[in-house]
Amino acid sequence: MTFKTKDFSIPVWGGIECTVHRLGNNFGDQLQRNGHEARVSDLKLIAELGIKTLRYPIIWERVAPHGIAKADWSWVDERLGLLKDLGINPIAGLLHHGSGPEYTSLIDPDFPQKFTEFAVAVAERYPWLEIFTPINEPLTTARFSCLYGLWYPHLKDDRAFSTAVLNECKATILAMREIKKIIPNAKLLQTEDLGKCHGTKKMQYQCDFENERRWVSLDILAGKLDDNTTMCNFFRKFGGIKQATLDFFSDNYYPPDIIGINHYITSERFLDEDRKKYPHWSYAQNGKHTYADVDILRADIHKRDGHYKILKSVAARYNLPIAITEVHLGSSREAQLRWFMEAYDACSILKEEGVDIRAITAWSLLGAYDWNSLLTQDNNFYESGAFDVRAGKPRPTAVAKLIQQLCEKKSPNHPVLQAEGWWKNTEHVHFAFGESKNARTLPVIEQMFPENLANENVRPVFIIGATGTLGRAFAHICSMRNISYLLLSRKEMDIVNEEQVEALFREHEPWAVINAAGFVRVDDAESMADLCFRENTCGPVVLARACLKFGARLLTFSSDLVFDGKTKNPYCETSVTAPLNMYGTSKAYAEKYVLAENPTTLVVRTSAFFGPWDNYNFLAQMKKSLLNEKPFLVSNDQTITPTYIPDLVNNCLDLLIDQAEGIWHLTNATTVTWSEFAMHAANVARLDKKLIVPVATKALGLRATRPSYSALKSEKGILLPELSDATSRFFEHLPYEKNSRAPSGDFYEDYHQKKSRAV
Repeated sequence: MTFKTKDFSIPVWGGIECTVHRLGNNFGDQLQRNGHEARVSDLKLIAELGIKTLRYPIIWERVAPHGIAKADWSWVDERLGLLKDLGINPIAGLLHHGSGPEYTSLIDPDFPQKFTEFAVAVAERYPWLEIFTPINEPLTTARFSCLYGLWYPHLKDDRAFSTAVLNECKATILAMREIKKIIPNAKLLQTEDLGKCHGTKKMQYQCDFENERRWVSLDILAGKLDDNTTMCNFFRKFGGIKQATLDFFSDNYYPPDIIGINHYITSERFLDEDRKKYPHWSYAQNGKHTYADVDILRADIHKRDGHYKILKSVAARYNLPIAITEVHLGSSREAQLRWFMEAYDACSILKEEGVDIRAITAWSLLGAYDWNSLLTQDNNFYESGAFDVRAGKPRPTAVAKLIQQLCEKKSPNHPVLQAEGWWKNTEHVHFAFGESKNARTLPVIEQMFPENLANENVRPVFIIGATGTLGRAFAHICSMRNISYLLLSRKEMDIVNEEQVEALFREHEPWAVINAAGFVRVDDAESMADLCFRENTCGPVVLARACLKFGARLLTFSSDLVFDGKTKNPYCETSVTAPLNMYGTSKAYAEKYVLAENPTTLVVRTSAFFGPWDNYNFLAQMKKSLLNEKPFLVSNDQTITPTYIPDLVNNCLDLLIDQAEGIWHLTNATTVTWSEFAMHAANVARLDKKLIVPVATKALGLRATRPSYSALKSEKGILLPELSDATSRFFEHLPYEKNSRAPSGDFYEDYHQKKSRAV
């Protein structure tokens, strides 16, 4: 992408996803999920990024779940004290998508007074605080809790919604008035998720209403409710709100010192009465029409306003200082970087145009859990942020480096920023809908046409292995992720020919090299050791040397066959290698010499990979055999951890962009024998398991000795989904075959119909 501004002086704030939400009588806590509750050291890592202002939780439900008299301030005391020592100014958040402790709720008539009591206690205990966000996104929280029924109190009516949003705004006004008495220079930073509703001509009336409703919380606080006649009429007619209640807000308001805008990739919606084009989870109704409500990216991407227009409309409506208070995208790493810079660029342009832009906030610094289901399901679905916490210890991602550069007022320089995010490729991306609510917040990219990558000024990635399964998979996924690449065959680059390798480096200046080539025939390696070592050991060493010389990152692959299987516990990255065959030996030597030559190399050990784009992997061969009603012989005494190629490739690219180095284990985190894997896959695909014949490995007549146990695990974080999830997606990607025993409407449910839903 091309930055439209050369001014990188806008401050970058930070924020930790800290939602405490309630489902029935159960509370969910993001600070427990991301581990920050137990890691005060996170604050030092955040300070090292250069962040000087941090949205920080002093959450009502956490501090005073049983009332102010029994409040426990110890956790907050320690953290705020350290923030003070680190020179970080906290923005105090008191309620974040919650309904309060068990003794209240958003529709409790006494909610404003109870909340104000807590806010006063915070101000009295920490009188040095300056900026407050008493209630995060009041309109959004009221929607999800009382209009859509997703969070407590799980209501779905206009009266409850109206009561909730007015309660939250009244609580904010009363709380800030009392805080101001204790801290005279206290400032209100009011956040809200702001998007825009688009739609068909028939649904324009509903869009018009939604585009007035989106302002209501900010209008109330800014003293502009009377000007919003649409919402005043709505509150009276549908919300059952008395005029005296509305009059309170005419006489009592508290304009924000800074308006905080949270704009997500799904914040802009599209309404369409032609529901059959969309999945059932998108269906809505307003008493007059039924329609689909989807994110605009999957309906009419051309109409998206984006950060610039959204922020400009805020400035025009309120003429108050503005900050973007949440920037986060649950997507691939380069998309996260591109999304952040789109927001930053919009802020910079608006600042140059005279808008009072105060900051942009890197949200979810420690990532977030299960927001793809709006916190309604506990699926352990993790989206990383500036740090990835899945290993227990936060690991900086490329987002951290981006933040650090911006805090230093430097232009970000990661090569993937030379291209646009997938949401900008309006003529080249086909989107498909996920069939479940789990997938509803993120589009699935079905296809990105390769001509969109033709840009001579973009530094490419070298993908070595043009004829192999893995090399082609990297090319396919790089196309979808808009990462420029050159797919090289052995003819174009003989990786043992150092002179040829360096010539190509000079000509194309790659920023990274992915070595997906090599000698892969394990049994043939026993009699072709010289060729095996040439391709698997010598070649990667040459690439490591060239990458070090020319400043490129190297990703190369190893195998579970570097181990001897004399254990019954999964091998981790630090386990001692002891290969049993020539192939495994060639990979073990490659690991040793490549890392000695170039310690920044990323070496990924994987196992038994399978994918949807070749006909020769284990599952494809099994499926072919069973569909043809032929027996399928499979080992029952070798234990492995299978790996789904799309998951492997996507996570490898993320790690490569992060500049991860050393040995990593990437598999789909399930330990099975080959026969168990086959049985599981046959179950998923509804194939005839009777034709699967488990046998001892010796009966297969393999020349090379295999370890009986070569399962892998990672000490660095489980990055790939479970095998059951991967196997399901594998069969979903395969074309429907009439002679499959899968029943109609089940697993293969109209595959081609799914494809046609891409908009």
